Amino acid sequence: MNPTLERFKATFNELNADNLDRLDAVYAADVDFRDPVHALRGFDALRAYYRRLYAGVEACRFDYTDTVVQGGTAVVLWTMHLRHRRFRPGETLVLDGASHLGFGERVYRHHDYFDMGAFIYERVPVLGAVIRRIKSGL
Repeated sequence: MNPTLERFKATFNELNADNLDRLDAVYAADVDFRDPVHALRGFDALRAYYRRLYAGVEACRFDYTDTVVQGGTAVVLWTMHLRHRRFRPGETLVLDGASHLGFGERVYRHHDYFDMGAFIYERVPVLGAVIRRIKSGL
């Protein structure tokens, strides 16, 4: 496996609010990051995003289920297990997703794909019930 991808995977399974400096070894200064809600350019913006994101994280780990690499591009499939202080006590969110990465010595493109409804919208009491009902009828 590519050392950049191994470092990426290992870092995210060790990451917490107290060790975000580990991201320095993963990302290029001009990284292009996108997920269903954010589009960020540059490592400083990405580090600030992770600082806000991880402020409430109690535990987070990833099961990497598949990785497809071609040259300096990879698609990493994952299942995230997340406990957050805003969730009900003891609740763990399990979410499948994929990361499309461009890399050399460091990751310069990181685009995440996941079901935003399962991550956020389904957790809102009234809205969540409506979304789950719609999904079950599809």
